[in-house]
Amino acid sequence: MEIIHVSAECYPVAKAGGLGDVVGALPKYQNELGHLAKVVMPMYKTPFLYEHEFDVVHKGSFAMGHSWINYTIIKEKTNDLGFDLYLIDINGLLDRQKVYGYDDDIERFTSFQIAVVDWLSKWNHRPDVVHVHDHHAGLVPFMMQNCFAYKHLATVPTVLTIHNAQYQGWMGWDKGSYLPAWDGNNWGKLDWKNNINPLASAVKCVLRVTTVSPSYLEELRYNSNGLEALFEYEKGKCSGIINGIDDLVWNPELDKYIATQFGIDDVDEGKLSNKEVLCKEYGLDINKPLIVFIGRLVDEKGADLLPRAISDAIYHMQGKMNFLVLGSGDFWVERQLEDMKSGLMGYYNSKIGYNEKLSHQMYAGADFLLMPSRVEPCGLNQLYALRYGTVPIVRSTGGLKDTVIDYGIPDGSGYGIRFNDATVGDITYSIHRAVQLYSQPKRLDEVRVKMMQIDNSWEISTGKYVDLYKSLQ
Repeated sequence: MEIIHVSAECYPVAKAGGLGDVVGALPKYQNELGHLAKVVMPMYKTPFLYEHEFDVVHKGSFAMGHSWINYTIIKEKTNDLGFDLYLIDINGLLDRQKVYGYDDDIERFTSFQIAVVDWLSKWNHRPDVVHVHDHHAGLVPFMMQNCFAYKHLATVPTVLTIHNAQYQGWMGWDKGSYLPAWDGNNWGKLDWKNNINPLASAVKCVLRVTTVSPSYLEELRYNSNGLEALFEYEKGKCSGIINGIDDLVWNPELDKYIATQFGIDDVDEGKLSNKEVLCKEYGLDINKPLIVFIGRLVDEKGADLLPRAISDAIYHMQGKMNFLVLGSGDFWVERQLEDMKSGLMGYYNSKIGYNEKLSHQMYAGADFLLMPSRVEPCGLNQLYALRYGTVPIVRSTGGLKDTVIDYGIPDGSGYGIRFNDATVGDITYSIHRAVQLYSQPKRLDEVRVKMMQIDNSWEISTGKYVDLYKSLQ
């Protein structure tokens, strides 16, 4: 099958979150199964663009409201990522350094989607599946089925994967003129609560909807930022497929980012060696359990709870643990985390920003990973942690609930620490449990070995996506 993935992100081209990791891995593993998977995304001015060579494969133009848009599609020459990568260049709109965060993001991603469909409409053949990811590609199925110039694409099966339903791409109906001429009788396929809602439109138009975990799919029916009724109505075409991780990138035996490579047979020695590097650099005590947070410092991730939870844990448990935080996000959370350094020196440190190398080193050297997320559609961090023998401490929500089993369950099959509520009290109690586990080296070793043997690779998930595509043929 020929599968076209349409996405705003793809690692390592441009990444802001888990969406980029998924789109950077899934097509590669689909190709390994003998399919022809391709990715089309905006052309941002990221280092990847300047470090690779590209061929121009198509030029086109279209009207968007009162503007005339010219676009160019370039293809990476070497197949360096394991799949064909196409970038859409629209001068002045897409050729920027950041993925998101501009005042004209509506215009940017609308123009990107129109260019995708316009390009597909010029093909001499049709792909077997168009797979769109999140709201940034959510208008593609509608345009394929309802825009007069593109209706010959209406029979191409479409699939939507929702990585995060909190963001839906809302725009006023005054932006309706941006789309190529379309059948006005079908306005309801765009509308949700008197606005154009690209994510809602995709849910209505595609043949199948997937979420990145089964539990997240259930949660969307009662917590999806206004789309609850839609997910209840469309539940018959929805399914949850857990994300995988790229074993070539996230593998402690091969990882070039970490100080000491290790596997199951030498996990204790390997983690201790990597922990020593972190503790030396950030002024922490190697003899105490090291608990880390890696991610966006936003309410969705429970990051606003970190300053109080970390401080309370250190004071109430007499400093029996170390903390290291890596991330960026809300300014006031960043400021609090930075201000804590002086008062908790020797017990706590932080690095504001994102550093790929440091994140790998933290997974390798930490004893525990803290994820107090309020919303976590799938979560990849806990999967990385499991691969590196780092015990995840997670809230029971979304994909965290599906992938982490508490080590305290009676049958002994657990390998992580779970808590129910995103509160300081639940977090600090879970930290207390982590300290207790650390004080039992034999039990900790058993948990580590159990975690590292779990297969969270993309092979299983890829097969489920392929089966879903085949059901549409």
